[in-house]
Amino acid sequence: MNRITVIAYILLLNLIRRKDLYVLIILAATMLITLTSFNIFGLGGASRYIADIGLMMTWLFSWILSITITARELPGEENRGTILNILAKPVSRFELICGKWLGAWTVTCIATAAFYMLVTVVIAAKGDALQTPTLLQCFFLHSVSNAVIISLALALSTRLNSDAASTLSFILSATSFLVVPRIPGFLASESGIRADLLLMVYNLLPHLEVFDIRMRVIHDFGPISALLLFKSAAYGAAITSLFIFLAFLSYRNKRFSRAQLD
Repeated sequence: MNRITVIAYILLLNLIRRKDLYVLIILAATMLITLTSFNIFGLGGASRYIADIGLMMTWLFSWILSITITARELPGEENRGTILNILAKPVSRFELICGKWLGAWTVTCIATAAFYMLVTVVIAAKGDALQTPTLLQCFFLHSVSNAVIISLALALSTRLNSDAASTLSFILSATSFLVVPRIPGFLASESGIRADLLLMVYNLLPHLEVFDIRMRVIHDFGPISALLLFKSAAYGAAITSLFIFLAFLSYRNKRFSRAQLD
């Protein structure tokens, strides 16, 4: 295995040992099973309603997992003083950045796949099924979205402590997902400096909404075209690469000493 893969594998082993994934999976299973046992709003546990809530929780849990795992990795290595040992292997800082990203993304994808399978099993237990091609596309684009969020958190963690990096990552990614898609509507009633600020936010933050096709799964609209899927994935890969490159630029000249780390 090359050094990037080794760093990713070590991160995966550490997360398994800390049992972070198990807590989230148990929580998701408990909430989904609870949903199927109640007649909420008179729907009787309808499979469409379960799919809607289940996929929403899947996005929420993977979002939390992506940021919390990534934001603490580099600051944690620095606080423990192990960063000097890693860089003395020798491991280049670019390999360290890429390895941490790959490890966090792999863990998040595994957890996300588990969440999707859980939703599928619960709906199957209700005697219904989701369209497999659309569901696979949804999972694929969800994984691309995770890649973007992880790279953002990693870039912020190169200069901030874990708490600050995770908080800012939550704010920026939530803004990207919830606010950025609505900015064109806001611009119709704004002008001057407010409009300029909105345009700046619209152009600078990633458009995470392009990866969300949950409604196509829930309402059986069918899969998107191969061209649109490719364009969305290419956009995600470009944004992820940009954030990883910015993380490397921010970290490559960062200095460490035993006195600072102890």
